[in-house]
Amino acid sequence: MKNKFVAELTSEQPITSIFLVCAKEVRSTRDGKPYLRMELGDRTGTIEARMWDRFEAAASQIAREDFIHVKGRVEIYKNKPQLALESFRRASPEEVNLADYLAHTEADVEKLYAEMVRTAEGLGNPWLRKLVVKIITDPANAPRLKRAPAAKMMHHAYLGGLLEHVMSLCGLARAVAGQYPELNLDLILTGVLLHDVGKLDELSYERAISYTAEGQLLGHIVMEVESVGRAMDGIEGFPAPLKTVVQHLLISHHGEYAFGSPKLPMIREALVLHFLDDLDSKMAAMRAALALSSGDPQWSEWSGALQRKFLRLEEYLQGKASGEAGKSGEAGAAKAAPGSTK
Repeated sequence: MKNKFVAELTSEQPITSIFLVCAKEVRSTRDGKPYLRMELGDRTGTIEARMWDRFEAAASQIAREDFIHVKGRVEIYKNKPQLALESFRRASPEEVNLADYLAHTEADVEKLYAEMVRTAEGLGNPWLRKLVVKIITDPANAPRLKRAPAAKMMHHAYLGGLLEHVMSLCGLARAVAGQYPELNLDLILTGVLLHDVGKLDELSYERAISYTAEGQLLGHIVMEVESVGRAMDGIEGFPAPLKTVVQHLLISHHGEYAFGSPKLPMIREALVLHFLDDLDSKMAAMRAALALSSGDPQWSEWSGALQRKFLRLEEYLQGKASGEAGKSGEAGAAKAAPGSTK
Protein backbone atom coordinates (compact mmCIF):
# COMPACT_ATOMS: atom_id res chain seq x y z
CA MET A 1 0.00 0.00 0.00
CA LYS A 2 1.28 3.45 -0.92
CA ASN A 3 1.96 5.64 2.11
CA LYS A 4 4.04 8.49 0.66
CA PHE A 5 3.50 10.51 -2.51
CA VAL A 6 6.16 12.40 -4.45
CA ALA A 7 4.63 15.77 -3.55
CA GLU A 8 5.17 14.96 0.13
CA LEU A 9 8.91 14.39 -0.27
CA THR A 10 10.03 17.94 0.44
CA SER A 11 12.55 17.43 3.24
CA GLU A 12 15.24 14.94 4.18
CA GLN A 13 13.56 11.85 5.60
CA PRO A 14 13.60 8.05 5.43
CA ILE A 15 11.10 6.69 2.93
CA THR A 16 9.39 3.36 2.31
CA SER A 17 6.77 3.42 -0.43
CA ILE A 18 5.73 2.15 -3.85
CA PHE A 19 6.42 4.08 -7.04
CA LEU A 20 6.03 3.63 -10.78
CA VAL A 21 9.26 3.32 -12.75
CA CYS A 22 9.04 6.09 -15.37
CA ALA A 23 12.64 5.75 -16.57
CA LYS A 24 15.57 3.46 -15.77
CA GLU A 25 19.18 3.49 -16.90
CA VAL A 26 22.68 2.61 -15.71
CA ARG A 27 25.07 5.53 -15.86
CA SER A 28 28.72 6.01 -14.95
CA THR A 29 30.39 8.55 -12.67
CA ARG A 30 33.32 10.57 -13.97
CA ASP A 31 35.71 7.94 -12.67
CA GLY A 32 33.80 5.19 -14.47
CA LYS A 33 31.85 3.68 -11.57
CA PRO A 34 28.38 2.51 -12.66
CA TYR A 35 25.26 3.59 -10.79
CA LEU A 36 21.54 3.14 -11.28
CA ARG A 37 19.42 6.17 -12.09
CA MET A 38 15.63 5.96 -12.15
CA GLU A 39 12.77 8.39 -12.46
CA LEU A 40 10.03 7.30 -10.10
CA GLY A 41 6.53 8.70 -10.08
CA ASP A 42 2.96 8.71 -8.92
CA ARG A 43 -0.06 10.89 -9.59
CA THR A 44 1.54 13.87 -7.80
CA GLY A 45 4.76 14.02 -9.84
CA THR A 46 8.15 12.39 -10.37
CA ILE A 47 11.42 12.26 -8.47
CA GLU A 48 14.92 11.21 -9.47
CA ALA A 49 16.28 8.17 -7.63
CA ARG A 50 19.83 6.81 -7.54
CA MET A 51 21.47 3.69 -6.18
CA TRP A 52 25.24 3.50 -6.04
CA ASP A 53 26.07 -0.06 -4.93
CA ARG A 54 24.77 -3.62 -5.34
CA PHE A 55 21.89 -2.69 -7.62
CA GLU A 56 22.58 -5.03 -10.55
CA ALA A 57 20.52 -8.05 -9.47
CA ALA A 58 17.43 -6.06 -8.48
CA ALA A 59 17.66 -3.79 -11.54
CA SER A 60 17.73 -6.75 -13.90
CA GLN A 61 14.31 -7.80 -12.59
CA ILE A 62 12.46 -4.56 -13.35
CA ALA A 63 11.63 -2.42 -16.37
CA ARG A 64 10.00 0.88 -17.18
CA GLU A 65 6.32 0.97 -16.13
CA ASP A 66 6.87 -1.60 -13.38
CA PHE A 67 5.80 -0.79 -9.84
CA ILE A 68 8.55 -1.09 -7.24
CA HIS A 69 8.62 -1.06 -3.45
CA VAL A 70 11.55 1.09 -2.36
CA LYS A 71 13.44 1.80 0.84
CA GLY A 72 15.77 4.75 1.02
CA ARG A 73 16.18 8.32 2.05
CA VAL A 74 15.06 11.63 0.63
CA GLU A 75 17.99 13.99 0.17
CA ILE A 76 17.89 17.63 -0.87
CA TYR A 77 20.34 18.26 -3.72
CA LYS A 78 20.56 21.69 -5.35
CA ASN A 79 17.31 22.62 -3.61
CA LYS A 80 15.48 19.65 -5.12
CA PRO A 81 14.55 16.37 -3.44
CA GLN A 82 15.96 13.12 -4.78
CA LEU A 83 15.94 9.56 -3.51
CA ALA A 84 19.03 7.69 -2.38
CA LEU A 85 17.91 4.07 -2.59
CA GLU A 86 18.97 1.38 -0.16
CA SER A 87 16.92 -1.43 -1.69
CA PHE A 88 13.95 -2.05 -3.96
CA ARG A 89 11.86 -4.91 -5.32
CA ARG A 90 9.03 -5.39 -7.75
CA ALA A 91 5.69 -4.68 -6.05
CA SER A 92 2.99 -7.35 -6.11
CA PRO A 93 -0.35 -6.49 -7.83
CA GLU A 94 -2.26 -6.48 -4.54
CA GLU A 95 0.05 -3.73 -3.22
CA VAL A 96 -0.83 -1.36 -6.07
CA ASN A 97 -3.84 0.91 -6.54
CA LEU A 98 -3.58 2.29 -10.10
CA ALA A 99 -5.44 5.46 -9.10
CA ASP A 100 -2.38 6.43 -7.03
CA TYR A 101 -0.13 6.59 -10.07
CA LEU A 102 -1.85 8.48 -12.87
CA ALA A 103 -3.03 12.03 -12.26
CA HIS A 104 -6.57 12.80 -13.41
CA THR A 105 -8.39 15.98 -14.29
CA GLU A 106 -10.50 17.40 -11.49
CA ALA A 107 -13.24 18.20 -13.98
CA ASP A 108 -16.24 15.93 -14.62
CA VAL A 109 -15.23 14.15 -17.83
CA GLU A 110 -18.79 13.02 -18.59
CA LYS A 111 -19.97 16.63 -18.51
CA LEU A 112 -17.01 17.76 -20.61
CA TYR A 113 -17.66 15.05 -23.17
CA ALA A 114 -21.38 15.90 -23.33
CA GLU A 115 -20.40 19.54 -23.90
CA MET A 116 -18.01 18.43 -26.65
CA VAL A 117 -20.79 16.55 -28.42
CA ARG A 118 -23.16 19.53 -28.09
CA THR A 119 -20.48 21.78 -29.57
CA ALA A 120 -20.05 19.44 -32.54
CA GLU A 121 -23.79 19.12 -33.07
CA GLY A 122 -24.09 22.92 -32.99
CA LEU A 123 -21.76 23.50 -35.93
CA GLY A 124 -23.61 25.39 -38.65
CA ASN A 125 -21.77 23.85 -41.59
CA PRO A 126 -23.47 20.47 -42.23
CA TRP A 127 -20.31 18.85 -43.61
CA LEU A 128 -18.18 19.87 -40.64
CA ARG A 129 -20.94 18.89 -38.22
CA LYS A 130 -21.25 15.44 -39.78
CA LEU A 131 -17.46 14.96 -39.76
CA VAL A 132 -16.82 15.98 -36.15
CA VAL A 133 -19.84 14.14 -34.71
CA LYS A 134 -18.80 11.02 -36.62
CA ILE A 135 -15.29 11.08 -35.15
CA ILE A 136 -15.97 12.01 -31.54
CA THR A 137 -18.96 9.67 -31.10
CA ASP A 138 -17.26 6.69 -32.74
CA PRO A 139 -17.41 3.89 -30.12
CA ALA A 140 -13.69 3.31 -30.64
CA ASN A 141 -12.90 6.96 -29.87
CA ALA A 142 -15.40 8.14 -27.24
CA PRO A 143 -13.98 6.19 -24.25
CA ARG A 144 -10.44 7.26 -25.15
CA LEU A 145 -11.45 10.90 -25.53
CA LYS A 146 -12.66 10.78 -21.92
CA ARG A 147 -9.38 9.31 -20.68
CA ALA A 148 -6.54 10.56 -22.89
CA PRO A 149 -3.94 13.07 -21.68
CA ALA A 150 -3.10 16.02 -23.94
CA ALA A 151 0.63 15.36 -23.78
CA LYS A 152 3.31 13.25 -22.11
CA MET A 153 4.89 16.16 -20.25
CA MET A 154 4.29 19.59 -21.76
CA HIS A 155 0.72 20.40 -20.73
CA HIS A 156 -2.46 18.75 -19.45
CA ALA A 157 -0.32 15.63 -18.90
CA TYR A 158 -2.91 13.68 -16.94
CA LEU A 159 -5.93 11.50 -17.61
CA GLY A 160 -8.75 13.58 -19.05
CA GLY A 161 -6.29 16.32 -19.96
CA LEU A 162 -7.05 16.18 -23.68
CA LEU A 163 -10.77 16.71 -23.14
CA GLU A 164 -10.11 19.52 -20.66
CA HIS A 165 -7.72 21.22 -23.11
CA VAL A 166 -10.10 20.93 -26.07
CA MET A 167 -13.08 22.34 -24.20
CA SER A 168 -10.98 25.21 -22.83
CA LEU A 169 -10.03 26.00 -26.42
CA CYS A 170 -13.69 26.00 -27.47
CA GLY A 171 -14.34 28.80 -24.99
CA LEU A 172 -11.33 30.75 -26.24
CA ALA A 173 -12.40 30.25 -29.86
CA ARG A 174 -15.84 31.71 -29.22
CA ALA A 175 -14.36 34.70 -27.39
CA VAL A 176 -11.87 35.47 -30.17
CA ALA A 177 -14.45 34.99 -32.94
CA GLY A 178 -16.61 37.56 -31.16
CA GLN A 179 -13.75 40.05 -31.44
CA TYR A 180 -12.95 39.32 -35.13
CA PRO A 181 -16.16 38.97 -37.17
CA GLU A 182 -14.29 37.94 -40.31
CA LEU A 183 -13.44 34.58 -38.71
CA ASN A 184 -15.33 31.40 -39.57
CA LEU A 185 -16.14 30.01 -36.12
CA ASP A 186 -17.24 26.63 -37.50
CA LEU A 187 -13.78 26.13 -39.00
CA ILE A 188 -11.98 27.17 -35.82
CA LEU A 189 -14.15 24.88 -33.66
CA THR A 190 -13.60 22.01 -36.08
CA GLY A 191 -9.85 22.56 -35.80
CA VAL A 192 -10.10 22.76 -32.01
CA LEU A 193 -12.16 19.57 -31.71
CA LEU A 194 -9.92 17.55 -34.06
CA HIS A 195 -6.43 19.09 -33.73
CA ASP A 196 -5.22 16.54 -31.17
CA VAL A 197 -7.36 13.52 -32.07
CA GLY A 198 -4.19 11.81 -33.28
CA LYS A 199 -3.04 11.67 -29.66
CA LEU A 200 -5.57 8.92 -29.03
CA ASP A 201 -3.17 6.69 -30.96
CA GLU A 202 0.10 8.54 -30.37
CA LEU A 203 0.04 8.14 -26.59
CA SER A 204 -0.23 5.16 -24.27
CA TYR A 205 -1.69 5.83 -20.81
CA GLU A 206 -2.48 2.60 -19.04
CA ARG A 207 0.20 2.77 -16.31
CA ALA A 208 2.29 5.77 -17.28
CA ILE A 209 1.96 8.32 -20.05
CA SER A 210 4.28 7.30 -22.86
CA TYR A 211 4.40 7.03 -26.63
CA THR A 212 3.21 4.10 -28.68
CA ALA A 213 5.62 2.78 -31.32
CA GLU A 214 3.44 4.36 -34.03
CA GLY A 215 3.35 7.61 -32.07
CA GLN A 216 7.13 7.72 -31.89
CA LEU A 217 7.49 6.97 -35.59
CA LEU A 218 4.73 9.17 -36.99
CA GLY A 219 3.52 11.72 -34.44
CA HIS A 220 -0.05 12.83 -33.83
CA ILE A 221 -0.22 15.35 -36.70
CA VAL A 222 0.49 12.73 -39.37
CA MET A 223 -1.75 10.21 -37.63
CA GLU A 224 -4.75 12.53 -37.44
CA VAL A 225 -4.37 13.85 -40.98
CA GLU A 226 -4.70 10.23 -42.10
CA SER A 227 -7.58 9.28 -39.78
CA VAL A 228 -9.59 12.49 -40.31
CA GLY A 229 -8.91 12.22 -44.04
CA ARG A 230 -10.40 8.72 -44.06
CA ALA A 231 -13.42 10.00 -42.15
CA MET A 232 -13.99 12.75 -44.73
CA ASP A 233 -13.60 10.25 -47.55
CA GLY A 234 -16.28 8.14 -45.88
CA ILE A 235 -18.83 10.98 -46.03
CA GLU A 236 -20.40 10.90 -49.48
CA GLY A 237 -20.16 14.25 -51.24
CA PHE A 238 -17.77 15.86 -48.76
CA PRO A 239 -16.41 18.91 -50.66
CA ALA A 240 -12.80 18.49 -51.77
CA PRO A 241 -11.80 22.13 -51.04
CA LEU A 242 -13.25 21.86 -47.51
CA LYS A 243 -11.28 18.65 -46.99
CA THR A 244 -8.09 20.50 -47.92
CA VAL A 245 -8.89 23.33 -45.49
CA VAL A 246 -9.56 20.89 -42.62
CA GLN A 247 -6.30 19.10 -43.33
CA HIS A 248 -4.48 22.45 -43.36
CA LEU A 249 -5.89 23.30 -39.93
CA LEU A 250 -4.49 20.03 -38.61
CA ILE A 251 -1.03 20.14 -40.17
CA SER A 252 -0.38 23.79 -39.30
CA HIS A 253 -1.64 23.96 -35.72
CA HIS A 254 1.84 23.80 -34.16
CA GLY A 255 2.52 27.02 -36.01
CA GLU A 256 6.20 26.59 -36.89
CA TYR A 257 8.32 24.09 -38.79
CA ALA A 258 10.60 23.78 -35.75
CA PHE A 259 7.62 22.61 -33.66
CA GLY A 260 6.56 19.89 -36.09
CA SER A 261 4.10 21.63 -38.40
CA PRO A 262 4.66 20.58 -42.03
CA LYS A 263 3.09 23.90 -43.09
CA LEU A 264 2.73 27.33 -41.51
CA PRO A 265 -0.83 28.62 -40.92
CA MET A 266 -1.99 30.19 -44.19
CA ILE A 267 -5.61 31.05 -43.39
CA ARG A 268 -6.99 33.23 -40.61
CA GLU A 269 -8.65 30.34 -38.81
CA ALA A 270 -5.45 28.25 -38.83
CA LEU A 271 -3.47 31.15 -37.38
CA VAL A 272 -6.03 31.64 -34.61
CA LEU A 273 -6.10 27.90 -33.87
CA HIS A 274 -2.32 27.84 -33.47
CA PHE A 275 -2.15 30.80 -31.11
CA LEU A 276 -5.07 29.65 -28.98
CA ASP A 277 -3.56 26.16 -28.71
CA ASP A 278 -0.21 27.66 -27.77
CA LEU A 279 -1.80 29.97 -25.18
CA ASP A 280 -3.83 27.26 -23.48
CA SER A 281 -0.85 24.89 -23.46
CA LYS A 282 1.47 27.47 -21.91
CA MET A 283 -1.09 28.54 -19.31
CA ALA A 284 -1.52 24.89 -18.29
CA ALA A 285 2.25 24.40 -18.04
CA MET A 286 2.57 27.55 -15.92
CA ARG A 287 -0.33 26.43 -13.71
CA ALA A 288 1.38 23.07 -13.17
CA ALA A 289 4.68 24.71 -12.23
CA LEU A 290 3.04 27.05 -9.73
CA ALA A 291 1.09 24.19 -8.18
CA LEU A 292 4.25 22.32 -7.19
CA SER A 293 5.93 23.04 -3.89
CA SER A 294 9.41 24.43 -4.55
CA GLY A 295 10.47 25.33 -1.01
CA ASP A 296 10.49 28.97 -2.09
CA PRO A 297 7.41 30.97 -1.05
CA GLN A 298 7.78 33.38 -3.98
CA TRP A 299 9.08 31.27 -6.88
CA SER A 300 7.88 28.10 -8.57
CA GLU A 301 9.98 25.10 -9.50
CA TRP A 302 11.84 25.35 -12.82
CA SER A 303 9.45 24.52 -15.65
CA GLY A 304 11.13 22.26 -18.18
CA ALA A 305 8.24 22.85 -20.59
CA LEU A 306 8.66 26.64 -20.56
CA GLN A 307 12.35 26.84 -19.59
CA ARG A 308 11.88 29.24 -16.68
CA LYS A 309 10.47 29.53 -13.19
CA PHE A 310 7.52 31.73 -12.27
CA LEU A 311 6.89 34.34 -9.62
CA ARG A 312 4.07 33.54 -7.21
CA LEU A 313 2.52 36.94 -7.80
CA GLU A 314 0.01 36.98 -4.95
CA GLU A 315 2.63 36.03 -2.37
CA TYR A 316 5.06 38.57 -3.81
CA LEU A 317 2.54 41.41 -3.73
CA GLN A 318 1.36 40.49 -0.24
CA GLY A 319 4.96 40.37 0.95
CA LYS A 320 5.70 43.77 -0.54
CA ALA A 321 2.54 45.26 0.91
CA SER A 322 3.19 43.89 4.40
CA GLY A 323 6.84 44.89 4.15
CA GLU A 324 5.99 48.47 3.19
CA ALA A 325 3.33 48.64 5.88
CA GLY A 326 5.87 47.44 8.42
CA LYS A 327 8.40 50.02 7.32
CA SER A 328 5.76 52.73 7.43
CA GLY A 329 4.77 51.68 10.96
CA GLU A 330 8.38 51.62 12.09
CA ALA A 331 8.98 55.09 10.65
CA GLY A 332 5.89 56.43 12.39
CA ALA A 333 6.98 54.93 15.68
CA ALA A 334 10.44 56.40 15.28
CA LYS A 335 9.05 59.87 14.65
CA ALA A 336 6.73 59.61 17.65
CA ALA A 337 9.39 58.28 19.99
CA PRO A 338 11.16 61.52 20.95
CA GLY A 339 7.99 63.20 22.19
CA SER A 340 6.25 60.12 23.40
CA THR A 341 5.36 59.71 27.06
CA LYS A 342 4.40 56.08 26.65
